[in-house]
Amino acid sequence: MDDYVVIEDEEVKEIREALEESNLASAAEKIQNYFNQLDHVTLNVAVTGESGSGKSTFVNAFRGVGDDETDSAPTGVVETTMEPKCYPHPKYPNVQVWDLPGIGTPNFRADEYLQKVGFERYDFFIIIASERFKVSNVELAREIQKMKKRFYFVRSKIDDNIRAEKRKKNFDQDTTLNQIREDCIKGLQTNGVESPVVFLISSFDLGYYDFPLLEETMERELPKHKRNILLLSLPNLTLEINNKKKEALQADIWKMALLSGAVATVPIPGLSVAVDVTILVKEITRYYQAFSLDDESLQNLSARTEVPLEELKAVCKSPLNKEISADVIIKLLTKAAGASLMVIEYWVSTIPVLGSMAAGGISYATTYQMLKSCLNELADDSQNVLMRALQSEV
Repeated sequence: MDDYVVIEDEEVKEIREALEESNLASAAEKIQNYFNQLDHVTLNVAVTGESGSGKSTFVNAFRGVGDDETDSAPTGVVETTMEPKCYPHPKYPNVQVWDLPGIGTPNFRADEYLQKVGFERYDFFIIIASERFKVSNVELAREIQKMKKRFYFVRSKIDDNIRAEKRKKNFDQDTTLNQIREDCIKGLQTNGVESPVVFLISSFDLGYYDFPLLEETMERELPKHKRNILLLSLPNLTLEINNKKKEALQADIWKMALLSGAVATVPIPGLSVAVDVTILVKEITRYYQAFSLDDESLQNLSARTEVPLEELKAVCKSPLNKEISADVIIKLLTKAAGASLMVIEYWVSTIPVLGSMAAGGISYATTYQMLKSCLNELADDSQNVLMRALQSEV
């Protein structure tokens, strides 16, 4: 999918020109192609490191699942991964996190290892160590660099280090974190890595320490068409991630509304309403999943933060949290636009040229406002859930 086409500024200009020429079908076709291709974007993340470094736990945390669920990567004190194992994201199956076999055996050779695990399939590598990074980590990074792939050094199990250091007098968390980071950087530099960047992470508290910075770095360095799928697939860990998800989803609203407007120009009774409902159900369900408001995500958050599930659900105010179906959307559409406006939209669409464009405008405005309103409601609920969860961790 390296030749994947997204809606760039030039294409937005083409869409605008098509609209000015009353060629709504052409504009809608370009947008439909964009969404069709979006459904086929894949992201393959490789997680590697020495045995016992916490690779499998990170794989599970990255996907927003616990260590003891049916689709979890097996974890343990000994190496449990003998072959590359793919773990698709439970909500975004096109996001595939790969748990790779451990490195650092006496006969380890980075080039042979990368050939064995099929390096070409991965978008980037996460190299994990639970202590200092060793020669095998550096050799692997060099080979990955030769193959023009990106990699990130992650120092895991930071929560263990913080717990141990807290027993000491004059404990200061920032000082401890800086010492760990500097120690890792020094070790990498000693082995010939220039200007290394190390991210300190706890897989059990993924929203803390350096994970937000890692997410931001990965997102920035990915090709444009893969950034959103990474962002939307991440667990809703911080208010910043929550806001970035909202911005990403909001950027697509006008495109979905334009598709609705294009259908409304066709004078077939009921067609526009049927398509509007289909668009709205699909898109609002997408919001619901991205904001981790489903029962399974809330249960995982409850288990991690020890906030009762009922308390997390209690701060969700949108009726969309109870059900997202065609019937619910029709009721919301009727309430927002009024049944009479839907009838007017059809009759207006039967008027040659100008009537069709007017009907398209009515449908565009209705769909746009509905999606914007629903996005705001679910984003607010997600923020309320996260703030309630964070209160217990302060």
